[in-house]
Amino acid sequence: MELESQISRLAGLGLPLAAGRTVDDLLHSLPRDLFERRPFSLLLSVLGAEVEREPWGRPFCDRAWSFDTECVHGPGAYVRIARELCRTAGRPEAFTDLRDHVDLGAGEAWIAYTVDGRRQRWTAEVCDDWADTMVAGYLMDDLERGAEDGRRFWTRDGGQTMPLYWLHPDDAHAVSALLAPAQPLVPALGHP
Repeated sequence: MELESQISRLAGLGLPLAAGRTVDDLLHSLPRDLFERRPFSLLLSVLGAEVEREPWGRPFCDRAWSFDTECVHGPGAYVRIARELCRTAGRPEAFTDLRDHVDLGAGEAWIAYTVDGRRQRWTAEVCDDWADTMVAGYLMDDLERGAEDGRRFWTRDGGQTMPLYWLHPDDAHAVSALLAPAQPLVPALGHP
């Protein structure tokens, strides 16, 4: 299936390319035939990544994020995770008073923030430089609780990298049908 058709189909299901991103940006990293040989699967994997050329730091899709769970290298790591989740959920200011503490040597980590008028503080388990996915799940729960349109985080098997998509359940099921029978989307981190 032609790459442009895949992009159009996913855009209609809530995963459009971010403003200013192009097919040329996608083809900068991977050849067209790879996208077209594995329709939807490879494109979905790439949507959560950043464009691999200047200007740096531009995600391909605002409603997707490739969460590399081996990302806790010191202070600010959990704040970055929280900000990426907020961006993906389309609620960049959902968490205020956001701060964390990460001391890998002492085995201590936590994140604190305010969401919808509630103060939250979560202690994170320290395991080398791996993120505590339970804490990430708490952050996702808080964002999903504030969603007015039923959207939530969805994922599929990605190994060390957890691809996350912010979708309405109907759209997530439609994306899964495009991937059938392999790797359907499932609610992230064991949410019901």
